[in-house]
Amino acid sequence: MTRRMVLALLALVGAFLSAYLTLYKLGYVGQLACAIGSCEQVQSSRWSMWLGIPVATWGVAFYLAVLITAVAGTQPRFADALGVSRLLVALTGWGLLFSAYLTAMELFVIHAICLYCVTSALIVTAMFVVAALDWRARGAIARGAPARSATPA
Repeated sequence: MTRRMVLALLALVGAFLSAYLTLYKLGYVGQLACAIGSCEQVQSSRWSMWLGIPVATWGVAFYLAVLITAVAGTQPRFADALGVSRLLVALTGWGLLFSAYLTAMELFVIHAICLYCVTSALIVTAMFVVAALDWRARGAIARGAPARSATPA
């Protein structure tokens, strides 16, 4: 499985997670199934909205953008494109920074942790690492050096 396929799979999982939280925030899911943490407290805080839109909805859009980019990057036309790798690093880097900000809000402002939010932050972190490895390997190949990873690009 290529790194971009791994990114697509992680993005798909993240999109489903964010969609579930969006459905809760919009009132389609009555109660969050959250065994650990204070998910409802986090989801009902003022920090669960950004620019008038639920943060989880922004998450769906983010994950879908990564999914589309990663899937496009597996197509023969873009399979060796370093630009796709750069875009994936930029997207996932932005997601990582935003997740870090939201986690800080949970810890230091809301004083509650949402298991779903932590899971999303872990997914974004994994996506950033995979995207960075993909970028590094493709950059090495572009320079004529062999990639150092055992995982196929």
